[in-house]
Amino acid sequence: MASWNDTPAERSIIDFVTRVTTPESKDFVPRAERIAVFNLDGTLWVEQPASVQLVFTLQQVKTLAPHHPEWKRQEPFRSILRGNLKPVASSGNAGAMKLLAATHAGMTTDSFASMVHDWFDTASDPRFNRPYTALAYQPMVELLAYLRANGFRTYIVSADSVEFVRTISQSMYGVPPEDVIGSTVRYQYGLTNGTATLTRLAQVDTLNDGAMKAQTIQAVIGRRPLMAFGNADGDLPMLEWTTSGNGPRFAALLHHTDAQREYAYDQTARSGKLDKGLQEANVKGWLLIDMKDDWRTMFKGDADAAATGK
Repeated sequence: MASWNDTPAERSIIDFVTRVTTPESKDFVPRAERIAVFNLDGTLWVEQPASVQLVFTLQQVKTLAPHHPEWKRQEPFRSILRGNLKPVASSGNAGAMKLLAATHAGMTTDSFASMVHDWFDTASDPRFNRPYTALAYQPMVELLAYLRANGFRTYIVSADSVEFVRTISQSMYGVPPEDVIGSTVRYQYGLTNGTATLTRLAQVDTLNDGAMKAQTIQAVIGRRPLMAFGNADGDLPMLEWTTSGNGPRFAALLHHTDAQREYAYDQTARSGKLDKGLQEANVKGWLLIDMKDDWRTMFKGDADAAATGK
């Protein structure tokens, strides 16, 4: 894993993978049971100052507003259109999902996916001046590839909309759409000239955050993961579910400590708060990945620049 520094964090990951994949090891785990789950926001790409999905949704409110004159009188649309984002920011993942569901109700699943693809083709982060698709953490991309090379099946388990994440999961992380677990909206099935469609409704079906992550992992995968990676208190149930199983288990939390290359935040953060997790990691022996000390590079472009000396 070229973008990792040679620190105890990298060595502990490699040591665990070696133990569970070596047939002669007492900790050997069959390939079918090698499941690794990863949170998305703050674990695989940036989540500050707002999640990528929230940025998309807020921009869509402004784009779609001419078709919805009633939004000028309805909250939270009224506040968003006036530039007041506090109501949405304070509502967290639940508010973001409700807003996403409401703004894109009536669209077919295909139309929504096409809209998200088009947005990613042009949208960029203002601080880093890069497309959002270029803001995957390179060390985590390498970790995902390393695990798959050692017989692991890797899943993204996110509070974001499953359809939103599936549009970029394969190209950014090598994770196919069927291996993404996320929040969902309700659909309406219909036939138009003999063609079946699923139309999005303005209702959130599942908010995949906190304890729900453990439940959806069980419902979708049907196996307790062997490894779990998160970065915030909302990921704790997923890590607890993983490490409560028998045999060797591995859990890690990314600690955002690099204000220069990315962001530094933990206990007082509005989004991605890591407070209880810092205590739990020490008590339960989970790995804390210090992004400033453990990562040689942050994003893929950084790795390319370092390789060329530019």
